[in-house]
Amino acid sequence: MMNREKLQQLLFIYNADSGLGNVLLDGARKILSPSTYDCNLCQITYGALTEKRSWKQFRNTFEVPMVFLHRDEFSKEYGSKFGHKHTFPLILGVTPKGLEVVVSTSELNQLKHAEALIALIKERAI
Repeated sequence: MMNREKLQQLLFIYNADSGLGNVLLDGARKILSPSTYDCNLCQITYGALTEKRSWKQFRNTFEVPMVFLHRDEFSKEYGSKFGHKHTFPLILGVTPKGLEVVVSTSELNQLKHAEALIALIKERAI
């Protein structure tokens, strides 16, 4: 999809808003009613309370820098140019040409495990 040399950064945007209240509500929903939880990116990279081991290891060793944003944080930083064009969760690549979709919302929502996401990122970020 894109050349890793041109890929300056990966932006991971959760389908959730920032803030302690939102984090607590999302955590409760994730545990009590997982079928109603709206962010598959969080679902496949985090367990009930902590980051999944395979995901954390990948995140800590992958060559491309990663930034993790909630949708409200993304809107504040990029909304005037790009916010209206995207649904969430989403993974974007920062390139010299701007932002490019690395993994779309529909693709993220079909994934079941962190390992599948890791493989997809490796494939597309090369």
